Amino acid sequence: MKNNLVSFVAGMVLMASSAVTLAADKLTLQLKWVTQAQFAGYYVALDKGFYKDEGLDLTIKPGGPDIAPAQVLAGGGADVIVDWLPSALATREKGLPMVNIAQIYGKSGMMLTCLKSSGIETPKDFAGKTLGVWFYGNEYPFLSWMSKLGYATDGSANGVKVLKQGFNVDPLFQGQADCVSTMTYNEYWQVLDGGMTPDELTLFKYEDEGVATLEDGLYVLQKSLDDPAMVTKLAKFLKASIKGWEWAKANPKDAALMVLEHDDTGAQTEEHQIRMMGEVAKLLSTSNKGIGYLDPAAYQRTVDVLLGSASTPVITKQPEGAYSHVVFDKAMAM
Repeated sequence: MKNNLVSFVAGMVLMASSAVTLAADKLTLQLKWVTQAQFAGYYVALDKGFYKDEGLDLTIKPGGPDIAPAQVLAGGGADVIVDWLPSALATREKGLPMVNIAQIYGKSGMMLTCLKSSGIETPKDFAGKTLGVWFYGNEYPFLSWMSKLGYATDGSANGVKVLKQGFNVDPLFQGQADCVSTMTYNEYWQVLDGGMTPDELTLFKYEDEGVATLEDGLYVLQKSLDDPAMVTKLAKFLKASIKGWEWAKANPKDAALMVLEHDDTGAQTEEHQIRMMGEVAKLLSTSNKGIGYLDPAAYQRTVDVLLGSASTPVITKQPEGAYSHVVFDKAMAM
């Protein structure tokens, strides 16, 4: 009788455990780029069990050169995506109702990295030069900046020649460009690892040039916010993600090593990821409301930069309903 009772209790515990597992809400996050420390907070939250603690079964999909997060979102391949605000606003104006539910990065990490040997010391020296630019939505801040400076981007004599840059810095080493696009946490270090020294380079940070726009944020479709159950699920996701980012910021080396465990390509190195995490930590939102809060003033600055592009407008009117604090507020109340 005693053995039967023990077996019965053990069976009930196993069934309860299975029920909890089955009850976990599935959610899919699509990253903007490949697995790297740029997204460390999500991998930390996954490995530390923060999503599981919230009853979530999260799948993280890496991005890549052939993956457009907004298209994945539109096609139902993800519930949440990481994207940059300029790209999201441009996509929204074209008809896809993307909404920012949280802003992870508070500063821009984007730069133009130029060869001093090209004679470029200030933005006034860009005329007639070849500038490497990322596309697929990443070109919008650049186009706004060139418009502000009064440079045409068609290669004309008094303008600049735009080189459609791959997601590497090869054009700088191969003599194809005077400047290339880089991120403070990634490609800039590739330039240095390639053998160049800081003394050979002139850096133009978008933050310093007054044309910085908000980068890594979290986006969903409007229909997700119209569903109360989905809002609750997203709030749990955001709560866990913020916890992951806070842990990553406090433990950059360990966070970077966690990211490496998820790199199926084997392309990333420990040194590069640890260095990247250190730089990414500098970009995380420092709002007094914490990581994840989209500051309306910062949002408006991005909008103003994009609307200020006269020759090549990124967006043509003030967006409406492009961000919401509903998920953030609910996450903070949990």
